[in-house]
Amino acid sequence: MPSPDLRVEIDLGSGTPPFEQIRAQVVAHVAAGRLAVGDRLPTIRALATDLGVAPGTVARAYRELEASGVVETRRRAGTVVADGASPADVDARRAARELARAARAAGLDDAAALALVRAALADEGPNL
Repeated sequence: MPSPDLRVEIDLGSGTPPFEQIRAQVVAHVAAGRLAVGDRLPTIRALATDLGVAPGTVARAYRELEASGVVETRRRAGTVVADGASPADVDARRAARELARAARAAGLDDAAALALVRAALADEGPNL
């Protein structure tokens, strides 16, 4: 049974795409402890129906959440909150993916991109 604590609202007048609103709200629920490890999210179709959006919109949000390590899809259990889904991890993984995309777009190879990250970490020291 899906978690009763998952309340998601979409503001169609917002400049933020609906899939991102869903993603951000699920992350906020995890951060606030309203969703715990193993809690099940609604099915894509059920949430899409509840929110009045296309199933593809919810599917994209779930894919983003899975890529960030917030949720995982289990064959018989559906989409559940993943173990170790801290907000800091989610933000860092998202930033890392954005950096990787930017590095690729700039034509940097893996070694050059990693060198940039290492230099930034060294510049900032242990107290980023």
